[in-house]
Amino acid sequence: MKKQEIEEKCTDLVMPIIEAGGYDLWDVEYVKEGADYYLRVYADKEGGIGIDDCVDISRQLEKKLDEIDMIKEAYILEVSSPGLTRTLKKDKEFSKSIGKLVDIKLYKAVNGQKEIQGELAGFDEKNLTVTISGETLTLERENISIVKLAFVE
Repeated sequence: MKKQEIEEKCTDLVMPIIEAGGYDLWDVEYVKEGADYYLRVYADKEGGIGIDDCVDISRQLEKKLDEIDMIKEAYILEVSSPGLTRTLKKDKEFSKSIGKLVDIKLYKAVNGQKEIQGELAGFDEKNLTVTISGETLTLERENISIVKLAFVE
């Protein structure tokens, strides 16, 4: 099974658990790091997700994964919060982050910069709009390498 297929199937398996628990699914990734494979599920909820929540999701998902045995390699299942400086990938995540400070890395420099920090003002399928010191800047999504929530003390 390919990486994308595993991630999609795992998403299908975990969604009923996520919805029943009142959580939000942030991301599912299947990656190889060194000699080990990891299946990571990132979930959140209003007010933040705790260790007990992660354990609950992990146990329920583990049962489903064991039943269908779709991943042939040995892997480590991790369920966690996406973190304070979470990566924004999906439109749902961008919608929830309007008005928040974001760090953006670009493939090609815009106004001489490849790293930009600003308030996420809007987005569509082709562009992200950020406000920096009262100025609006529109960035093409195809030029964006990564968007993360900025750490604010």
